Amino acid sequence: MHAPLRRIAAAAAFAAAGLLAACSTTTPTRPAAWAAPEVLVKPSAFAGVHGLAVDKQGRLLAGSVAGANMWEVNRQTGEARVFIEPPQGMSDDIAISAKGEMAWTGFNLGQLFYRAHDKAPIQVLAKDLPGINSLDFDKKTGQLYASQVFAGDALWEIDRAGKKPQRLIKKDMGGFNGFEVGPDGMLYGPLWFKNKVVRINPANGDMTTIADGFAIPAAANLDGKGNLWVLDTRRGELVKVELATGRKTVATQLKTGLDNLAIAPDDGTIYISNMADNSVQAFNPATGALRTLTSGAVALPTGLKADGDRLWVADVFAFREVDLKTGQVSDIFRAWGEGELEYPLAVGMSKTRFALASFATNSVQVVDRATRKTQVMAHGFKVPLDAIPLDDGSVLVLELGTGSIVRASGDKLAERKTIASGIKLPVQMVLGRDGQVYVTDLGGSLLRVPAAGGTPVAVAQGLNQPEGLAETPWGTFIVAEVGAKRLTEVNLADGSRRTVADKLPIGVPPLPGGTPANAPTGVTVGGDGSVYFSSDVNNGIYRIRPAK
Repeated sequence: MHAPLRRIAAAAAFAAAGLLAACSTTTPTRPAAWAAPEVLVKPSAFAGVHGLAVDKQGRLLAGSVAGANMWEVNRQTGEARVFIEPPQGMSDDIAISAKGEMAWTGFNLGQLFYRAHDKAPIQVLAKDLPGINSLDFDKKTGQLYASQVFAGDALWEIDRAGKKPQRLIKKDMGGFNGFEVGPDGMLYGPLWFKNKVVRINPANGDMTTIADGFAIPAAANLDGKGNLWVLDTRRGELVKVELATGRKTVATQLKTGLDNLAIAPDDGTIYISNMADNSVQAFNPATGALRTLTSGAVALPTGLKADGDRLWVADVFAFREVDLKTGQVSDIFRAWGEGELEYPLAVGMSKTRFALASFATNSVQVVDRATRKTQVMAHGFKVPLDAIPLDDGSVLVLELGTGSIVRASGDKLAERKTIASGIKLPVQMVLGRDGQVYVTDLGGSLLRVPAAGGTPVAVAQGLNQPEGLAETPWGTFIVAEVGAKRLTEVNLADGSRRTVADKLPIGVPPLPGGTPANAPTGVTVGGDGSVYFSSDVNNGIYRIRPAK
């Protein structure tokens, strides 16, 4: 750490010589103890919020894929509580029938869930549908329709009894996302990848364009007054489209990262979800008033890196920086906004670049620290969970899919060489001050690998599901043992360990469709010796200062 410049008074005998003040640099020493964790960024509900629905009881329900749960949000106070727990609560979209039945899509599971009423058992009506995304009931006939997006591109009719196989209506539409069944029995919704909203006849798959010219239309709902309300996630707009003419009007400007909407049948309020900040907002179409029911400064923080008075956060639905003096959070990229971003779970850092790793799209994104512009977006990695940009332009990539560390270099990081293999459950890695790479293995080990390549060697064993990892200024390592819900300091010099903090809000159990580490707990250490960690339980970020 660079200590503040201090002017040292010169002795009188040397004053005439004009001796200048000296500048000193100090490194914090290992503290005797740690203070209690303090909140740096406040927790929030959800873990990315997606589908919305207002049910027959007037409850506002909100879905989360990464959190694998469904929430109820109080329409007056914004208070949120878990309505259906993981894993069956995983919900990318939610639909309510005229009878009050509820169905929802488990995106990562490829399953469609159904419940006749609150006390009825949960059923799986369809499975083996990767990317099952949006759905809705025909309010007149009770027919149920669902679409695949991102991991598939198809529209299906689903048997509500769960006995008949789903009927294919149409394929390769362009991402029929966030749709609704109209009173005429037609399906109205956006084509995510084709920048328009369409009407589809479920009987024969005939498709008609209603309006185009959107950036990325994410969802659409009918208001019963001849209008289709559309979310443009890239522009952050709520747009009213007149069905008769296709005329578009921007009703209100929002932030990017919008996901879904629901129109309350009782009062016409339009509820809007934003996955990038865990927000649910209420818009009054009659007055134009916009009210935020609930939100978060971050969505689902995982990887962390501290440098100076800044903390850099891989936030799954965003890439962000935090001012460590004030706790203020700023966006660098938001999901589906301007600039590329593909659900990062980890951030690596050099003096000039960031590297973001995403297992959701098997990608590594390299970002220039000075310009905040993406230099490279490279795909084709095998479940990458971490990445470190090196000074020579290459990037080290930690692959869960192969249990190895890969050095990627050249144009678009297309040249890839395995430098270490045989790591059973790799989660996070750091480049040590000694020039070697240190890796956590969820099975219980801290491994060391020469940066030039070689066989991984266990330098610490018996750890309880280690995930996040950081080196301290004094040369020890801080490990997030999520199985024990604690942070542990490991001294490789003498083999000693001590608890930095325990009983922490970390360690959500693995969820179906995810990785063994789910949303890895991030750890980093600042120049003053303060430890920072992210919570996969409540989406907060915490600081632990050395005790004074």
